[in-house]
Amino acid sequence: MSEFASPRAVFQRLIDAVAARRPEALPRLYAEDAVVVQPFAEPASRLEGREALREHFARLLTLPMEVRARNVVVHQTGDPEVIVAEFEYEGRNTETGRAFVVPNVFVMRVHRGRIVESRDYAHHHAFEEAFAR
Repeated sequence: MSEFASPRAVFQRLIDAVAARRPEALPRLYAEDAVVVQPFAEPASRLEGREALREHFARLLTLPMEVRARNVVVHQTGDPEVIVAEFEYEGRNTETGRAFVVPNVFVMRVHRGRIVESRDYAHHHAFEEAFAR
């Protein structure tokens, strides 16, 4: 039995920390040299390394939102390190009261309990609309 968290458990910790708005917990889920690609961001984004992820997640505290993950489905693949997770962030802009739902699909590789690579396919336009002034 491995002493490292499973990919499913690491993913759950990720979405739980986002929902709890605990950005300090998020970088620890990633390997030092992790790579996260967000192909649907405008412009597309590539975050390399834990420090870049720390800066990225620090922005969570600047967003006026309450959020939770819902409709979470995690698919195992033929590779025990890789999962495909489908879910939605359901939230509310705490300044405007505007509700939002952001669909997501993450393809994530977890090695020895740390995310080493992830392709995050989020509906970034839905986030932008939720925070439009």
